[in-house]
Order: sequence, then C-alpha cells, then structure tokens
Amino acid sequence: MTVEKKRIWGWMAFDWASQPYYTLGLTFIFGPYFASVATDYLQGGGLDADTANAQAQSIWSTGQMVAGLFIALTAPFLGAFADHSGRKIPWIAAFSVVYIIAAFALWGLMPDSSSVWLYMGIFFVGFIAAESALNFVNAILPSLGNDEDVGRISGSGAAFGYWGGVLSLILILLLLAENGDTGKTLIGRDPLFGLNPDLKEGTRAVGPFIAIWFAIFMIPFFLWVRDAPQPKPEKVRLSAVASDLGQTLKNVFKRKSLRSFLLASMFYRDAVNALYAYGGIYAKLVLGWEITQIGVFGVIAAIAAAITTWVGGLADKKFGPKPVIITAVWAMIAVSCIIVGMSREAVFGVPLDPSSSLPDIIFFVCGAVIGGAGGAVYAASRSLMVRHSHPDRPAEAFGLFALSGKATAFLAPALIGLVSWLSGNVQIGFSPVIVLFIVGLLLLRWVNKDGDRAEWSA
Repeated sequence: MTVEKKRIWGWMAFDWASQPYYTLGLTFIFGPYFASVATDYLQGGGLDADTANAQAQSIWSTGQMVAGLFIALTAPFLGAFADHSGRKIPWIAAFSVVYIIAAFALWGLMPDSSSVWLYMGIFFVGFIAAESALNFVNAILPSLGNDEDVGRISGSGAAFGYWGGVLSLILILLLLAENGDTGKTLIGRDPLFGLNPDLKEGTRAVGPFIAIWFAIFMIPFFLWVRDAPQPKPEKVRLSAVASDLGQTLKNVFKRKSLRSFLLASMFYRDAVNALYAYGGIYAKLVLGWEITQIGVFGVIAAIAAAITTWVGGLADKKFGPKPVIITAVWAMIAVSCIIVGMSREAVFGVPLDPSSSLPDIIFFVCGAVIGGAGGAVYAASRSLMVRHSHPDRPAEAFGLFALSGKATAFLAPALIGLVSWLSGNVQIGFSPVIVLFIVGLLLLRWVNKDGDRAEWSA
C-alpha cells in the first residue's frame, strides 16, 4: 500500500473509531438508558409519567445545548491556532484522551442514580472532545485529493465509520445490553463477563466499550497520518491568530456563497443532530421500546447510513455535494413530519389498536431514512466546505464549519426542551426540527454548487 493510500485509510480510521460515541452513546444505547434513569428519578420526585418523560428529554436537551455552544465558541480559534502552528495531530491526541476518559466514566450511571445531571455532563464532555477532534481531522481532508476525489473520500470515510457503528452496535446487542424484561441479551444469553442485569451492567458497559474501541482503532490514524513538515517552526502569537481569524470572519460576509452555506448548515445540521440525539429517546418515551429493540433499530439505521453515504459520495463526485444535501434534507423533512404525527395510539389522528405494530414498522422505516439521509448530509457538507475553504488555512475553515454547525446548536435542543415542557408532549416537542430543516433548505438557494474557494483572499 502506497504512503498516500495509507494516509487516506488512516484518516478514515477516525470515523470508524469515533462513530460508536454517536451510535452507541448519543442515540441508541446510552441516550435511551439515560432517559429511562432520569424519568425514574423524576417520577420518584412526584412527577407523573408524561411530565417526567418530557423533563427527561429537556435535561438531555440542556446538555446538548451547552456542549454545542462551547464547541461553537472554541472551534474557530482552535482551528486558526492549529493553522498557525501547522500542527493538528497533537490537538487530536489531546482530545482523544478526554474522549476515552469521559466514555469510560459512563459506566457509573446506576439505574437508580440521582446524579443524572453529573452523568449528562460527563457524556457531553466526551461529546465535545469527539467533535473538537473531528474538526481537526476534517481539516486534513483537503490535502487528500482534488475537489472531485474529496467528495468520494469524504463519503467513503463516513460510510466506513457507519459500518464501524453497525459492528459495534451488533456486538453490544448480542453480548452485553440486556432486555429490561428478561435480563438477557438479544440472543437470549446473559451479558458477557458475568455482568449483573439487575444493575444494568451490560447496558452500562457501553461506556468502557466505546473507550476501548476508540483506543484500539485510532492506532492506524496515529501511525499513518502526519502533520506537514514545518521548515521553520515559530512561536505562535495569540494576537496574530486572533487578527487572522478576525480577517477571515470579515471575508465570510463578502462571500455570498460561503455566507449562505454556513448559514444554511447552521439550521439543517442542527436539525440532523436533533434527529440523531432524540431518535432513541423518542423510541423509549413514546413507543415504549426496550434498549435491545432500540439497538436493532440502530443497526438498521446504521446499515442504511453506511450504504447511502457511500452512494452519496459517488453522487457527490458526479453531481457535486449540493444536490446530495438538498435531496437528503427533503427526506428528513418527511421523516420529521411522520415523527411528530405518530404515537403508540394514533398516526396523524387515525386511532390505532393498542397492540398494533404499525407505529413500530413506521419508525423502523424512519430510522433507515434518518440514518441514510443524515450520513449523506454529513459527508456532502464537509465536501462542500472544502470547496469554500482557503487552501492555506483548512483548520480555520473547518473551525468556521464547526461554528456554523454549533452556533445555533442550542436552538434545536432549547426549542425541543421548551416546547416539550410547555406541551407536556414528546411528539409535539419535536416539531421545531421541521422548521429548522426548511430554513436551511431555503438558504441553500444562494450557495454556489462549485464553492468559491478560488475567490478567497489571503
């Protein structure tokens, strides 16, 4: 294998290594488990079931909101600093350590815990580390190929990551996560290593599993990916970093396509993150699914994401990233409308028999669409950002990309939390996501499909 191919595979290894934090942690295993623990704790404080469910969702929203704001405020400056120093790998290594420690610590959330705020905080510290490391990894993407190749590499890397999510989720479901009724895993056996199902140790093991998985599969990244050599390393002056970042921000306002893309991505990426963050929680609180059932749902969604993201990468190379994004956003608008209009008792107001499996079937289909469309949006968006980035300052550009993805990251969680609290209804609380998708779609009208990287001024 050539050095160039090793570098590409090493770069893609990050997606494979980090994906379980999102698949197992954010969406399908730890997120729903956290919601059930928080709900039980709130009900123990005297709240009725519906109100406790809505407030549990609100607590999770608060964590995601604070984490998003922190990433938004720090990413551009960290990116500019990395571009000045010419070093990205040390930042990735540092955030990797935080990721591993936070993930491992999730083991401590007991089923009857009152420390829901503490473990929500621990989870989102790890989330911040994962997202911050991702910004620096994305900044390496422009150096892996030309504009056409970058779209394919981005799609292939994201698809590779989703397959990692599929495998990790299957392993958790078969060997560790216990069903609430039987205490057995999906294949009817006790959790591995003699873990106690009464204490949910199989489900709680998802934290150490995520940490160990990341530590092992990041090895190819650190072996094969290197920073570009710096002929004359100079001490980085914070004033120079701030000055260049300020000039870059001024340039953003002069570039219609870049400005529109960053604004659009503020909204549609925020909505995508909400779909990922609340999909498993919705299944737990609205449909009453057990963790193992949510996990099977996750496997289907992740497989759809892996396949669709790879296909999206090929479409990106042929048609460009913008049409891929638009198609995927429309698909997620349709899914969001279904989620708001469906419950265990009715679908768009049409009553259902309490024993009907129709809501379960519909949500499985929705999960496949969410996984596929969300993965395509993720890969195509970073490909489109490459076409808008300054060739000499990629980390700064992807810092701005992170800012656009997180500057309104508080918006979806805050709106979902507020509407959930006001309505006392989980489905109605999800409705702001539809508005965010529509706003993002409208703003994409002013984005040049080929970007405007050539117009950047130094």
